[in-house]
Amino acid sequence: MTQELAPSEARARYDRIYTTLRKRICLLDYQPGRRLREEDLAEEFHVSRTPIRRVLARLEDEGLVQSVHGVGTIVTDFDIESLSEVYRLRIELAELTGKLSPVAPDAALMRELAELEARAQELLRLPDARDFARLNMEFFHLLQALTANEPLREVSERLYFQTTRIWLKTASRLGQYRNVLREEVDAFIREMRDVSLALESRDLAAVGHIRRAHISMSFSRLLSKAQATDAPAANSN
Repeated sequence: MTQELAPSEARARYDRIYTTLRKRICLLDYQPGRRLREEDLAEEFHVSRTPIRRVLARLEDEGLVQSVHGVGTIVTDFDIESLSEVYRLRIELAELTGKLSPVAPDAALMRELAELEARAQELLRLPDARDFARLNMEFFHLLQALTANEPLREVSERLYFQTTRIWLKTASRLGQYRNVLREEVDAFIREMRDVSLALESRDLAAVGHIRRAHISMSFSRLLSKAQATDAPAANSN
């Protein structure tokens, strides 16, 4: 007989499963079109199918999976054009980080930021798109700590994870993969340095402006690269 968990333990288990599956989807460990079987996931995480259903329902609400009648739960496909409005909303929301319930950084956050920059420098030497995506994800979560406004944190996180797969998908279609990745890592390092300088000055409003500018430029670069990779296919018709 399965021992019933305390509410806090059940919540922690649910959060762990949700975070794990979301990360797998966003790092393309689960490719678009992959079927996620409840029974397989329940066996992997040693739980009943009930918490798995709850997690999959949340992922579907966030647009990362889709329930297809007669098939099951499928990882959704995506492209930058279909998510362009989401990206534009992210750009506008980024500036609010330093305005709504700002939280001054502590020494631990500054150390983590320095460690992330050191890892990014290593990526310049050994470019890897998946490692870059993981690093970007950690940077996003780190900056989430700069606001105590929970609705802003929730909306920002939801939008971030809707768009974060775009880079990996685009990178996989690029011929000059390593050169393009180095360009992105270099831009990422510049953003981290700008953010670090702003935080050292305790200028959280500047952090929001920096984030807005870099997300906007990243979106423009991705849109240009996506259109460039689509052009040969369009011209061949």
